[in-house]
Amino acid sequence: MNERPLVRVDRPSPGVAVLTVDSPPRNAFTRDVGAAFFAAFDPLDADLDVRCVVITGAGTAFLAGGDLKLQQSLKTRADDEAYVAHPHSLSAAMLKVEQSRVPVIAAVNGDVAGGGLEFALACDIRLAAPGARFVAAGVNVGLILSWYRLPRTIGLGRAKQMLLTGAPCDADTAERWGLVTGVHEPEELLPAATALAERIASRAPLSVENTKACANRAFGLDDAEITALQREKFLEMLRTHDHHEALDAFFDRRPPVFERR
Repeated sequence: MNERPLVRVDRPSPGVAVLTVDSPPRNAFTRDVGAAFFAAFDPLDADLDVRCVVITGAGTAFLAGGDLKLQQSLKTRADDEAYVAHPHSLSAAMLKVEQSRVPVIAAVNGDVAGGGLEFALACDIRLAAPGARFVAAGVNVGLILSWYRLPRTIGLGRAKQMLLTGAPCDADTAERWGLVTGVHEPEELLPAATALAERIASRAPLSVENTKACANRAFGLDDAEITALQREKFLEMLRTHDHHEALDAFFDRRPPVFERR
């Protein structure tokens, strides 16, 4: 009998992929899960027909973060450094998602804590179920986590409240603070995330990809760099076939057919 895969990939509609982490009971990001994640995500990022990815968890948790049992077994600084630098680590997965070509939506179906919260923050958009709880758990386990991405998402004051207390943040508060952009009943969460992904997948793909890449740099550029990058990318998009197709479709009153060129 085949074992259940730790990470499943579904293709519910053209241009959209759904990646589900299934490692009960809490979907901890072990090295086995990490290997399965990269084996699933890398081909999606390379497949130009994929234009948006939804990531969710099976059961009652989104992602619980790193492998605490493995962390407990580390004895030396060399062990620590090897753990952090492992190619299938949670940190590597976060960077992969953040820097990927495709937009990534986190459908947060349940609790997300520590490194799992950091992973959700690396995604481009987050939706949540009402029972989801968000925990910046670094201070609860003697670590430092989420101090970079969380303030950029919800502001410094609110981020510090989460970071310094390690207290749970419920889904309604997360939506009010901008940590998630919508709260949906459990049975409606994945359909809502998929519908959002379909909308993104229907837009001009080169424009979407370049917009994500530029938006990721929005807080790290000075005025001159912003002006130069905006000019460079605007001119690049102005010359694309898809831009002219969008204009033709607008004046012809028909849906555009984008070709990623």
